[in-house]
This record gives sequence, structure tokens and C-alpha cells, in this order.
Amino acid sequence: MQETINRLRAKKGDEGFTLIELLVVVVIIGVLVAIAVPVYLNYRKGAADKSAQSDIRGAISAIEQYYTENNNTYPPTATGNNTGATGTESITLGGATGTQKITLSDKTMLGYNLTTPATGAPYYTICAHSTGGTENRWYVYNSQVGGSVKVSAVSSASQTTC
Repeated sequence: MQETINRLRAKKGDEGFTLIELLVVVVIIGVLVAIAVPVYLNYRKGAADKSAQSDIRGAISAIEQYYTENNNTYPPTATGNNTGATGTESITLGGATGTQKITLSDKTMLGYNLTTPATGAPYYTICAHSTGGTENRWYVYNSQVGGSVKVSAVSSASQTTC
């Protein structure tokens, strides 16, 4: 019996964590969360922006393939908007009978605008924006200039005015 009492008295000194120790741990976790959440949100915005740029590159391929298959004629102007609510969204080039499609990523708005000047060759502009990406950032490709996909200089651009 004395042995049991001695064991219980020995355990009495082992009381667990103090309130101060628990508060320090909570503060450390709070600091880590305060650092991690903005980094994660910026990562998501960057991924959405890259997705819009990728959609433009896919559109360039589809438009040029349409051009090749249709006696060097570009498809008429078209726009599309994938809100992410209905699944896959695409733009069919050349109307309902077209064979080329531009598939849009979730939450991506894309516009294809054909320009036929009085003199010179026709050219097209493709604009894309991801609503999950950086606010008011539109990406643009102009076939007359060529090169890579660029950020639009106009922050208030739309699918038809970039």
C-alpha cells in the first residue's frame, strides 16, 4: 500500500503543459498560418494566370489549323467564357460545322478577334483572362506582331477590346 502511495506522489509533479507554453505554441502556429496563407493564394493566382496563357497558346494552334484546312481563311470572330460551373467549355471555330475547337480552362474568358484591313493581310488577336487569377490582368496575342503571349497594356480590357 505504501508503495502505491509513493507512486501517486511521484506522479503529482508531472502536471503537463502550463498555460504559457500552450499560448506560445498557439502564437507560433498563428504566425506560420499568417505567412503560409498569402503565399498559397498567390500561388493559386499564378496558376490561374498560367492557365489563361496556355489557353491562348491552344487557341493559336486551333486557329492556324483551321486556316490551313480552310484554304487560307481565318475563322470569324468568336468568344467563350468558362465559369467553372458547367464543366468543360469550348469555342467551335467556324460555327456549328467547324472542326477546330478551343477548349477553355475553368474560370477562363477568351476572345478571338479577326481583323481584315482594307490593305494588307488579315490578322487576329486573342485575349484571355482567368477570373481566378490576378485581377484586371488580360493576356494578349496578336498574329500581326507574332512573338509570345503578352500582358495587355489596358487593365479594363474585355474579350472583344484588348
